[in-house]
Amino acid sequence: MHESGPVTRRSFLALATSAAVSVVIVPGCGRFQPQRSLAAGEFATLEAIADGIIPPDQDVGGKDAAVALFIETQLRGPYARYAATYHTGLSRLDATAQRLEHASFVTLPAERQTAVLAALEKGAVPNDIWPAGEAADFFRLVCDHCMQGYYGSPRHGGNRDFASWKMLGLPYPQVVGRVVS
Repeated sequence: MHESGPVTRRSFLALATSAAVSVVIVPGCGRFQPQRSLAAGEFATLEAIADGIIPPDQDVGGKDAAVALFIETQLRGPYARYAATYHTGLSRLDATAQRLEHASFVTLPAERQTAVLAALEKGAVPNDIWPAGEAADFFRLVCDHCMQGYYGSPRHGGNRDFASWKMLGLPYPQVVGRVVS
């Protein structure tokens, strides 16, 4: 039975501790669920684009270096102003692949994906899908962001396991907060 009266420091600490413990032991409670800025299909398309721009060979490509994750993370922060551009552009890219190759972009073999990306870069896309100049602009934007995600610091979400730095033979720069003595 609870007594009516002032809350003591001891009773407050007991209540706060039990609340914290319940977050840890209640299944699903307290788990971090990252907010997504792209739908699953959009993210898969962005991963395919990243591998088209930075293809894997003896070194890791854009997909395995987490370039799409970098872009998605940045779309919730510094790149937020580009979120609508990505939604529209990824949808139009898939519509372009459907028109030119009769399949969704992610299901195309790598060489056909490259052909669609080349058409985007040149602006040689259906005019009823892309307004004049927007396809090339979208390609340049995604290409710039892919390069930033591939060559930037892993602390921003891309360049998983220092992939590009290993490829270039660079010593791993110290990342603030991750320096091991």
